[in-house]
Amino acid sequence: MTGRPLKQIHLAAHFPGVNNTTVWTDPASRSQIEFSSFRHLAETAERGKFDFFFLAEGLRLREVKGRIHDLDVVGRPESITVLNALAAVTERLGLAATVNATFNEPYELARRLASLDHLSEGRAAWNVVTSSDAFTGENFRRGGYLDRADRYTRAAEFVQLAREFWDADGAPVRHSGPQFDVTGTLSLPRPPQGHPVVIQAGDSEEGREFAASAADVIFSRHSTLEAGQAFHHDVKRRLAAYGRKPDELKIMPGVTFVLGDTDAEAQERAAEIRRAQVSPRTAIAHLEQVWGIDLSDHDPDGPLPTADPVPDSELVQGRTRIGDPLEIAARWRATAAEKKLSSRELVIEVTGRQSFIGSARTVAAQLNEHVQSDAADGFILVPHLTPGGLDDFVDQVVPLLQERGVFRTEYTGSTLREHLGLPVPGQR
Repeated sequence: MTGRPLKQIHLAAHFPGVNNTTVWTDPASRSQIEFSSFRHLAETAERGKFDFFFLAEGLRLREVKGRIHDLDVVGRPESITVLNALAAVTERLGLAATVNATFNEPYELARRLASLDHLSEGRAAWNVVTSSDAFTGENFRRGGYLDRADRYTRAAEFVQLAREFWDADGAPVRHSGPQFDVTGTLSLPRPPQGHPVVIQAGDSEEGREFAASAADVIFSRHSTLEAGQAFHHDVKRRLAAYGRKPDELKIMPGVTFVLGDTDAEAQERAAEIRRAQVSPRTAIAHLEQVWGIDLSDHDPDGPLPTADPVPDSELVQGRTRIGDPLEIAARWRATAAEKKLSSRELVIEVTGRQSFIGSARTVAAQLNEHVQSDAADGFILVPHLTPGGLDDFVDQVVPLLQERGVFRTEYTGSTLREHLGLPVPGQR
């Protein structure tokens, strides 16, 4: 498309877990916490020669109107624990854990991630997330939280200090900064990768700058090729200020996919899946997250609420409100009016991730177009079924990408850094 050599596509698998992507009512849906589910998806990803397996994490069960959210009743296992177990039943697949930099300590987390990197012989990754949520903070000794403006300040110093511990290789670490004042020695040798791969998922101005300065991979979310290209260009241009090259940071949006024998069949299946993902009750929960008011009596098949949102509402706890509720409501109303959508139809419209829908050949072409046109460097696939939702993709789409010469047919390295084409950091 550009006259340059074909870019190689990077692929990762996201375990669906407790979120609105999962279709719980499908007869093929299985446990979200049994080890057999994690193992099935990880082994499928490794069979498909994926770069890594990705686990999200929630530090507190979400609540709506003081009751635990329906999708959280099964629980949320701790991610590094699960990945340590998966290290024993996989050989090449990277293992990425989401761990919060607001409610953990650098030494303790550096030790846990170094342990995973040693046990897996160089396959560990850390998805750095932050929180400005007082509701989540109630689970921790500090009983508080960071202001939104401070969370990336802490995260940046947290990552820096973790890397100091990984580099020390038995020598004492002495660190004094605004967030941490630490003197100590890591109880393990330097990890096989030097540093476990660092993933970051923020899309704000602060998040983009933090990613450019400290991350190896960005888990992004963009709904169109054009939006992906704009994000890709913006973040890559920031790297030079930190002495980094464009290929030292991989941009991998989280995406869904639906396959069919034909494009028309896939579109029909996709519409059925979205209706199953957004039940009438789920649609109301989404509206309540934005409006901040009890909408139990609202008709999901009717128009959007006429009342204005309550900006500082605590009706929904444990979910991040992205953006100004008044602006979101205005945008949703405009979309609903333009497309003549009911409340539920509007939620289906605006809450879906970037989806690739069609026959296996169509989806392979779509994925390749995004990568070759610099809208992404690869994708973190979020299937709608646990644990078998990746099976058809690996059996049908991966061979087509391999035929195009844009995806590996075998692993050529043993570590996650080698899979991603990332340099091993020098020891400071």
